[in-house]
Amino acid sequence: MRANVNLFWILTGFFGITAVAYGFWTAADEGDPGIEWAGTIAVSLAGVLSAFIAFYLGRVHKAQGAELPEDRLDANIDDGDAELGFFSPWSWWPVTLAAAAALAFLGLAIGPWITFVAVPLAIVALVGWVYEYYRGNFAR
Repeated sequence: MRANVNLFWILTGFFGITAVAYGFWTAADEGDPGIEWAGTIAVSLAGVLSAFIAFYLGRVHKAQGAELPEDRLDANIDDGDAELGFFSPWSWWPVTLAAAAALAFLGLAIGPWITFVAVPLAIVALVGWVYEYYRGNFAR
């Protein structure tokens, strides 16, 4: 995380220098005198945003107390592996839920009547996905 904090502070400096250079460059343009404010403010706010992220990550790193595996030179690749959870490779419920969500968004684009078909399908898919280990061959 220390590397991320340093990268975001470097980005803050880069965007600050770029905002000043952009402001001077657009002010020096002979065809249109004056600063182009939209771009100058956008680049300045990108610098402010990267400063916010760097500050936040720095505080989190300090509050954590311990070094992350990616900050240690003696760490292995496997040290940073987190438990992702349990996923059913044979389950069709996520596909059904995605189809229901696609129908719901299609209903927003075409007509609201499609949403009345998508909502019950989404409810059935969500209930089926949550309770798939309570019935059938894989019941526990």
